[in-house]
Amino acid sequence: MSIIDDLLGGITGVTSGLWPHQAEKLHPVEGKLRPCPGTPNCVSSESARPGDHVDPLAFKGAPEKAWEVLKKVVAAMGGTIQNEESGYLWATFVVPVLGFTDDVEFRLDASAGVIHVRSSSRLGYSDLGVNRMRVEQLRTEFNRRF
Repeated sequence: MSIIDDLLGGITGVTSGLWPHQAEKLHPVEGKLRPCPGTPNCVSSESARPGDHVDPLAFKGAPEKAWEVLKKVVAAMGGTIQNEESGYLWATFVVPVLGFTDDVEFRLDASAGVIHVRSSSRLGYSDLGVNRMRVEQLRTEFNRRF
């Protein structure tokens, strides 16, 4: 399978250069994750719109431990951490073969025992549910490790 993985990785590497790059470093807006734009290629635990909403990652115990587990899960799932500030993390994930880059943001709410999440495609209108599936995979792996 490594030949196939190498081939897909090579194709993804070439095509990812064709898509837009984030012009600036992402960050929270007024203490929250940025709102989704209203297109079906974004989900957020801080969205009130049913089509955009996903549950945050819940944890019991030390927030610092939950945050460390989150960073390990992001890396294990192929994400690249672009920025980390106090209680905020921005990572990117590249969709295999097509090379689309998705931005995934996290905000720690220690008092509520949750990590809010926002996953969004940079390009296109619909993502065919990729961002929602990614958040659910993150949740499953986070819960398995924490």
